[in-house]
Amino acid sequence: MDYYTAAKKFILKNSRPLDMARWNYLFEDGSKEDVIKVLKTYQNDDGGFANALEPDCWNINSTPLQTWVATQIIKEINLDDKNHPIIKGILDYLSSKDEFDGHRWHGLNTVVTNDNYPHAPWWSYKQKQELTYNPTASLIGFILKYAEKDTAIYRSACELSKEAYNYFKKNFPLESMHESACFVELYHYMKECSIFNLLDMEEFKKLLQKQIKQVITYDTKIWSTDYICKPSLFINSKSSDFYLENKEICDFEYQFILKTQNEDGSWGVTWEWNDYPEEWAISKNWWKSDIIIKNIKYIREFKL
Repeated sequence: MDYYTAAKKFILKNSRPLDMARWNYLFEDGSKEDVIKVLKTYQNDDGGFANALEPDCWNINSTPLQTWVATQIIKEINLDDKNHPIIKGILDYLSSKDEFDGHRWHGLNTVVTNDNYPHAPWWSYKQKQELTYNPTASLIGFILKYAEKDTAIYRSACELSKEAYNYFKKNFPLESMHESACFVELYHYMKECSIFNLLDMEEFKKLLQKQIKQVITYDTKIWSTDYICKPSLFINSKSSDFYLENKEICDFEYQFILKTQNEDGSWGVTWEWNDYPEEWAISKNWWKSDIIIKNIKYIREFKL
């Protein structure tokens, strides 16, 4: 059985409806509308997202993190309609300033209500967190792409982008791979929208190139067992501004993916949370489907 057939078999047997719809859209000529229809079921009345859209957090209340996950899927399916209700809802949620401290959404990377529902320990509010731009930097980019330029939230995002960039330069290099990825996403949003008047985009690109090299795990012996940083977190095509300088490790990841697929078509999940064993067993399966989709996308983009 080839890698694709094995992966598809796992998806058909184990995935939740959202990941089934994503798989069909990306690889089986499925419709964008089917993905949107299922994604919408995770959206609350306030426009934010919840309900274990991010499988490590089962909070039923809207959070910036789970809303960010929705923006990733919107990007994946190339939903560009600024007037689409699901987009309008997200902008309404972000405009409401829930979980916004004036500078960041999710400034501590978690919210109080997470502790009322099954969750991974890193999403616990009780666990002391440091201020971070995960996912704020990416959400700023989303606003710059989708909000109308004459709105308060667009003007706010322009100022927030400058704040975020100043933070990035002041704290360079960042330690967190996920915070780094959010700045890469901000860069891509701004480049896509041809927004070159807010930041020095050439400087931003050069710093990101160094940042990516700083956080990638080059000890590939531990890739199968540890929670590490692979280039795919930042680079998803050969046309990426960051591919050529990272070509060798990107090509290695392509080979690594092909070599490490399990017999059931999945790939290993290298993290866990033990406080809610029954829920984690479910979430782990959800993650396997998400990893499958990301890996098949990567294989197709980087096929040698």
